[in-house]
Amino acid sequence: MEENIHTTEGGTITELVNKLGDKDGFVREQTRYLLIDTGSKAVPYLIKTLSSKQEQIRWEAVKVLVSLADPAAIPSLVRELQDNIFDIRWLAAEALIATGNTSIEPLLQALISESKESFLREGAHHVITHLMKYEAMTPELANILKPVENALDSSVPGVTIPVAARIALEKWKAARKSS
Repeated sequence: MEENIHTTEGGTITELVNKLGDKDGFVREQTRYLLIDTGSKAVPYLIKTLSSKQEQIRWEAVKVLVSLADPAAIPSLVRELQDNIFDIRWLAAEALIATGNTSIEPLLQALISESKESFLREGAHHVITHLMKYEAMTPELANILKPVENALDSSVPGVTIPVAARIALEKWKAARKSS
């Protein structure tokens, strides 16, 4: 990351990201809009901000990532599905939804390796269900994900999710290659 990247408003991205922790809600809101206007150049800075101990800063960063819908943020957003703060987890899921089908593979990979994490399962359920219902997903791709959705609803998710996610991931990759 270059520390001296300037936004259209004349400040650096680092200066803007630092303002996400301002006590004034109006300043934070205006800063979000400026970071959104900055576009994908802001994503690495926002990702770095997700490790902050300050809840407000993480929330603000994820809020910007929802609007940017940049695939580069997907691995970090999948991790944020496990944040202790519900609002941050919800926004991370919304950001993954905003990236569309691009978020499916990393999400399935997380479900394979970390299926015991209840927050991850909740967020993954929200993302997968939304993408299946509202995105321009072919019926074939939606059918690939249906067993994962069912596993997330299961009474024994720790057992069923990794298997369903692994099978879905293999089918997803094969379907994406052939399309």
